[in-house]
Amino acid sequence: MRIKAVGDRGVLLELGESIDEAVNRKVMELNRKIGASYIEGITETVLAFCSVLVCYDPLITDYDLLSRKLEELSKTVTLGKKSGGRLVEIPVCYGGDLGPDLSFVAEHAGRKEREVIRIHSGRDYRIYMLGFLPGFPYLGGLDQRIHTPRLTSPRTKIPAGSVGIGGEQTGIYPMESPGGWRLIGRTPYQLFDVERAEKPLYEAGDSIRFIPITLQEFHKISLEQEKR
Repeated sequence: MRIKAVGDRGVLLELGESIDEAVNRKVMELNRKIGASYIEGITETVLAFCSVLVCYDPLITDYDLLSRKLEELSKTVTLGKKSGGRLVEIPVCYGGDLGPDLSFVAEHAGRKEREVIRIHSGRDYRIYMLGFLPGFPYLGGLDQRIHTPRLTSPRTKIPAGSVGIGGEQTGIYPMESPGGWRLIGRTPYQLFDVERAEKPLYEAGDSIRFIPITLQEFHKISLEQEKR
């Protein structure tokens, strides 16, 4: 593990350098141990693919003291449990106006559009981290056959719920925003709601399974979501 200072109130703990499930599970476990240790001065932690950013109050602790405590704590981290996260099913209507880049992804992969849909929805994806936007899941495990480069010029407006592919990753835009990923479909689920009282639909460490639906089903679920 490498430890770096981030400004005057952050300690970055790097456990690896690549998108790797085993490393990410260590990140999750280290974060849990930090939370359970109640180390004085820590204000929050931020998870990424292979690192944990620990933010602290410099009036309570300092970099040297905190980094020593975190280094000792990191020595107790094991591989972590592979199971435990939730499996969340996300309905997606692929192609058409809801997935305008599906044809490009298919052409780039040398496959039919229905094959791309089958490949994309044929496996579960681990949520390695949430970022970029509130509730945006960075998903690992995209089949190499449908890896697709990002747009050369990002769109200025992407509809909420859009499912995209960016290089070797796939993800979901939880709200309207700019973005450069290739859009292959859209979910009718409202993924991020600041007023949502219940537990978030998903979080880092969970897995997502995409379920193909028809346009008719998309509109039906959208209406049901609006009534909630």
